[in-house]
Amino acid sequence: MRNLFVIIILLTGGIASLTAQKIEKIGVAELEEIIASQGDVLHVVNFWATWCPPCVTELPYFEKLSNEYGGKEVKFILISLDFPSQIESRLIPFLKTNKITADVRVMTNIDYNSWIEKVDSSWQGNIPVTLLFNNARKVRHFHPSEVTEKELRDLITRFNSN
Repeated sequence: MRNLFVIIILLTGGIASLTAQKIEKIGVAELEEIIASQGDVLHVVNFWATWCPPCVTELPYFEKLSNEYGGKEVKFILISLDFPSQIESRLIPFLKTNKITADVRVMTNIDYNSWIEKVDSSWQGNIPVTLLFNNARKVRHFHPSEVTEKELRDLITRFNSN
């Protein structure tokens, strides 16, 4: 019986495909907690949506680098600005199709103007944008547009150096 279970897992693509990706819903308070994180870790926080073509273009770079840098003092958080009501119907299928396994959260407060300044005072509301920070080292960089894989890697290297 155990061998049959292993064969089924292998044929279906592994245990990860047996369950849907857990998507955490966050509000302004949780966003503020993320931004206030005090650990000596470089946070790479990307704001994106499934309906945003430049976001979709850069998403594989975040996935690839989150796998490369996992456990190396870099924490990736991808904050989706898709409607919370579309998590099951749109977001989870999108993540599965595009093999995105990084930490994805959904902002539940869709009144963006009420909280975008908490991320960066220069943010005009466009996406994608990326915030890199390490509060323990007083490092903070706001990237107000799409990034290439090389740009993202260079930013991580620059802000994660000792």
